Amino acid sequence: MNPLNNPTPVRPDAQARRSPPPPPPLAITPPPPAPAPSAPQPQETPLSTIEQMVRDAHSAGASDIHIRVGLLPRFRIRGVMQVATSHPKVTPEIFEHYLAEILTPEQRKQFVSSKELDTAIFYPGFVRCRLNCFDSLNGGAIVLRLISLNIPTIDSLRLPEVLKNIILRSQGLILVTGPTGSGKSTTVAAMIDHLNQMEQKHIVTIEDPIEFIHPSKKCLVSQREVGLHTHEFQQALRAVLREDPDVILIGEMRDRVTINTALQAAQTGHLVLGTLHTRSAINAINRLLNMYPPDEQQGMRIQICDSLVAVVAQLLLPTVDNRRVAVHDILVNTPAMHDYLMKGDEDEAFRLMEHDTYEGMQLINQALYKVVLEGRVTIEEAAKASPDASDLDRRLRTGGYDAADARDFKGSKKERSVSAR
Repeated sequence: MNPLNNPTPVRPDAQARRSPPPPPPLAITPPPPAPAPSAPQPQETPLSTIEQMVRDAHSAGASDIHIRVGLLPRFRIRGVMQVATSHPKVTPEIFEHYLAEILTPEQRKQFVSSKELDTAIFYPGFVRCRLNCFDSLNGGAIVLRLISLNIPTIDSLRLPEVLKNIILRSQGLILVTGPTGSGKSTTVAAMIDHLNQMEQKHIVTIEDPIEFIHPSKKCLVSQREVGLHTHEFQQALRAVLREDPDVILIGEMRDRVTINTALQAAQTGHLVLGTLHTRSAINAINRLLNMYPPDEQQGMRIQICDSLVAVVAQLLLPTVDNRRVAVHDILVNTPAMHDYLMKGDEDEAFRLMEHDTYEGMQLINQALYKVVLEGRVTIEEAAKASPDASDLDRRLRTGGYDAADARDFKGSKKERSVSAR
């Protein structure tokens, strides 16, 4: 029998044993969903701000704020640097917060590219700050100079009365000199404010940056800041003579181009104010001349002497009541002084400054003698500031100065102040 025609039957259980059923399909677990991107964590804000620092410095009577990466901020109070312990040590992150607070994005780019920046910030109704950012060995740094919104007057600063006469001159060159931080800008602002109240003129200032803001009173005042209202100082200086000015404030006499423009303006009927970093009035003339080669100095001497109105050299001294007072070396270019300056006779010019008090001239030792005699400044501070301490000592001795009398004077003045209150 053919087995193909008669197959042997197979039981279901035997079939199951020979061919087990396929296993059930494995359960595939889907992968866990990807975590959602976390929201950016807010950066920690610094424990202090520039605005708070400015307010603290203003309350402490500080003139400047110094900020440096890696150090605690410092305030300059009456000429002395003091650590501001109420503010944190400046880290690179905090420094970046400070920059973001006070600079625009364009200014930050400029700072990154040039490694330094001059500008100003303004807190309405409170104070204005001149600002300098720079890079240093230890990292970024910021220096702020606090400038009052109220322009001080010549009288409130107790400046010499002759400054009122000088600023009312119709043309010529006025130099206000002194070391950095001696209050030159404040003195110039007080003189401009006096002119603004007394005359009807057009005053143009070129500043880097603008410090005191002068509203137009009797005068029309046009203030221009380098970087905001003009691209370059020299460009603004060239254009100023086409702006119909009567008075021009050009700030620091920094180079020959500035001096030449100032002299040109002074000789063509304008009153020009400039500043220099010299401690005495006579040295200001030499500083200008030394910017020129020797073969040009005699010609420049003639131009300077013919244009000069006056030189006011200023120093700031700490007083016994924890304030500061300005003392001045004043040269007025009278006909006699003009002759001495033309000859280069500094000794005679010096003696004329000492004795021609009618014209308002004085030596700085005369001013130091006065504030010591009034009990406002100690003899030690005056001697440190004096260009000739032995001459100052002679003046004090021959003038009958006595330290005990000065103490009695100060004590009686304090008693009068207490009784008045």
